[in-house]
Amino acid sequence: MSAPRRLALAGVTMASLLCFYLLPWSQLTDGLSVFRSDSPDSESSLGGDRASPTPSPAAHAYVLGKTTVPSFIGDAYANEDVPPQTDCRDGIRSRVLRSDVAGLFLKNIPVLQQSTDATPAQYSRLSRYVGANGWGSLTYPVLSDALALLNSSANGVMLDDWASRGNRSGCIRCAVVGNGGILKDSEKGEEIDGHHYVFRTNGAVLTGFEKDVGVRTTHYTFSTNTLMNSMMSYASAGYRGPPQSQETRYVFLPDHDRDYLMMKAAAQHTLVEQGREQGKDPTAYFGKDVTAAKLKMYHPDFIRYLRNRFLRSKTLKTKHRNIYRPSTGAIMLLAALHSCDRVSAYGFMTPQYKKYSDHYYDKQYHRVGFFINHDLMLEMNLWQRLHRAGLITLYMRS
Repeated sequence: MSAPRRLALAGVTMASLLCFYLLPWSQLTDGLSVFRSDSPDSESSLGGDRASPTPSPAAHAYVLGKTTVPSFIGDAYANEDVPPQTDCRDGIRSRVLRSDVAGLFLKNIPVLQQSTDATPAQYSRLSRYVGANGWGSLTYPVLSDALALLNSSANGVMLDDWASRGNRSGCIRCAVVGNGGILKDSEKGEEIDGHHYVFRTNGAVLTGFEKDVGVRTTHYTFSTNTLMNSMMSYASAGYRGPPQSQETRYVFLPDHDRDYLMMKAAAQHTLVEQGREQGKDPTAYFGKDVTAAKLKMYHPDFIRYLRNRFLRSKTLKTKHRNIYRPSTGAIMLLAALHSCDRVSAYGFMTPQYKKYSDHYYDKQYHRVGFFINHDLMLEMNLWQRLHRAGLITLYMRS
């Protein structure tokens, strides 16, 4: 089990953020739902960055100070000191220091939640933020019961089996695979599978497309909402649920209490006990061999950090700010950026996106759809920026 996390204030300078405002903004939905009846309530009523009650010695200590952003943004995060898993000398962690995103990058941001995070003090702090940005959308009993099951070292580390693979040196190479139409007839499957780890998300249809997208999945990112929507939307394309293999880990993106309830049921091999998925059997999605050690859950501090620093959309200045977050694919790609030494991105949007259908498995051309809950143009811009900085290798076909 990793050491308890501490909190450190990470201030944002307006100069580092304004560079993201220069391009047009648009949004892409995950699955079917955009404007949901269960969308998070307004964060503006939740107060500013006020200090929580003094934590007990077992809880996390933190310091808050002045910020230059609206109070609902919450630019203070937990701090986790995790030593590198490799001796890679020219990996992302060293390259980022020489890049123009160095001021945005926090190397000690916790990517994943674990059992030690579920303290009353941390709940008091994070319940000010709703949706994927905090714990304001769930009760403390639901939170603590679910996170109590993420109590192994594997739950707190994205690449938990690196040492057991016999790899203790070199650089960890990760392929992050989106579902964009740019991959159709790309013949990149063998190249993708040749990486140490392969990340996929949502409607990842593999059967019939192996030559273009490969067959391996080591990390599958989803929210319960996007999973259910994907199973409805892409069934005709052959999507039957998340990939299942011995090496596959399932990384929950916690949008609301549905994700904590599903994760708890999956870890215990029980039916979901309440909520929209009440009575559903998680093994139908993750297989009968799934164990708690194969389950992970993104930390709300990490998601809020990505929103605030890397993908700070103009939507945050509108009435729709409470439903905006980075897309599921964007969170997956940026999680790999914070976990791997080398990242290759496939199937993500490029400036030539109009030439390709929305998905590589579309039977006929469908243009990319833009909605208000994601800012896909801002994400496309960021991928270009990270590619130019040498932090990712983006497949652009041309």
